[in-house]
Amino acid sequence: MLNLRKTFLATILLAVIAILAACGGADNDEGETDGNNENQTGESKGSISIGMNNWAENVAVSNMWKIILEEKGYEVDLTSVEKGVLYEGLSNGDLDIGMEIWLPNTDQHFYEEHKDTIDWREEWYQGTDLALVVPSFVEEVNSIEDLNEHRELFESEIKGIDPGSSIMGLTEEVIDQYELEYELLPSSEPTMLAELDNYMNHHQQPILVTLWKPHWAFAEMDLKILEDPKNVYGDTENISYAARLGFEEDYPQVAEWFDNFMLNDMQLGSLMASLNEADSEPEGAQAWIDENRELIEEWLTSSSDSE
Repeated sequence: MLNLRKTFLATILLAVIAILAACGGADNDEGETDGNNENQTGESKGSISIGMNNWAENVAVSNMWKIILEEKGYEVDLTSVEKGVLYEGLSNGDLDIGMEIWLPNTDQHFYEEHKDTIDWREEWYQGTDLALVVPSFVEEVNSIEDLNEHRELFESEIKGIDPGSSIMGLTEEVIDQYELEYELLPSSEPTMLAELDNYMNHHQQPILVTLWKPHWAFAEMDLKILEDPKNVYGDTENISYAARLGFEEDYPQVAEWFDNFMLNDMQLGSLMASLNEADSEPEGAQAWIDENRELIEEWLTSSSDSE
């Protein structure tokens, strides 16, 4: 009986040791990640909100970054906003990131209003254009100065985009500076592009629109930028991103990835075209990501990796 009792106690002791060892192993694994998305408990690394206006390049890069960040274990919300709302959201902390800041000209008034309450970050695209654009087959018009003489070609109308956008405000200045006898018609980028395609490809008729580079439309349609002798639209600009104050402290690695982010005209054009040709924006962004993993890995290489 004594031997049986000793055997029973030994068995209990071994079971307790095994349980303690298992608990200790769990503690050692806490917080470790699987090297890809979330940690082993499935816990998110954090939630990031990106304010996205409906310009094609903004939609493209915002959807691309949403997928990349989600692959790394972050929860990402894309919030559709107009430019004014974007800057207010970044300034008051309701939004984390704004992907498209045009400086020094287009968004200058937003910069002056919020320069002390927003973290203005790195450029990711260089060499933009804002312009009035016509089909290349409109041989009579090559400059904004030619427009009044050929009002009948365009029914004295300029097809515009969102009324709160920077290019619409600058186009109002263009109408004033050049004394154009035209009406600027606000709509949206998708509506304007649908009309551009309809006039050009289905009816071969002249149309006058507000447009900008970078944009996939220049790769898929034969378009002509009108000369702007008075330079109302301003010189070539660069596109940067901005963040709410404190974002870098909260997400230092993500801020570094965004600082590393850079696209040239060909890369951005192919990204926008991928979204335009896909059945959905996420599908197009995913297809481009899958074809450009090497480039993306360059952005995601942090300074700590080389130390």
